Amino acid sequence: MSCKNFLLYTTWFVVFINPSVEWPESNSIPTPTPTPWPEQFHALLCMKLYSGAHQITDLWYDWPKGRNVNLQQKQLGVYMYDVEWNNGTSFYYTKGINGTCQTIEFGVGIPRPDFLDGANYLGTQVKDGFLCNVWEKVDFIWYYEDVATKRPVRWDFYDGIITHVMTFEAGATLPDLVVQAPHYCFTAKPKREDV
Repeated sequence: MSCKNFLLYTTWFVVFINPSVEWPESNSIPTPTPTPWPEQFHALLCMKLYSGAHQITDLWYDWPKGRNVNLQQKQLGVYMYDVEWNNGTSFYYTKGINGTCQTIEFGVGIPRPDFLDGANYLGTQVKDGFLCNVWEKVDFIWYYEDVATKRPVRWDFYDGIITHVMTFEAGATLPDLVVQAPHYCFTAKPKREDV
């Protein structure tokens, strides 16, 4: 037997017979983690609500100022301001002569930029034409993030609301004047909601 054959047989013997030899794991690619939201961003959202109705939302997230502003236009409906604060208070109002306002205290603030920490990774799926990493958090949200750009693509909620992210601008901010609730929001007692 030649030296070359001896080395070949010995190598195969060690690899196949020796139980201490470890094979490289086929899952050597680390599990992706969701990209934290930027502290400030603007996103244009196209939403299908649980009722089947449609809505366009201008979302202005501002963690340093402790607010999440949703400027909402329901299909053939009124233009609604939804201003959520980190202290758990939310104002839902319309402007104008017949402006309305409802104030609700939810007891929880806006999502932290890293709110997806601890989410369950579900793998990849193609959504809205993008290859996405998918996470699920506490049976509340299914979050789709573009594999290539790490930008959010879609959010599906437990109640059937589907949110398509049309644009996403990191660092964009909304002027404070736009989010100041009108005076009639402060004349009625806030409604409390248990979350």
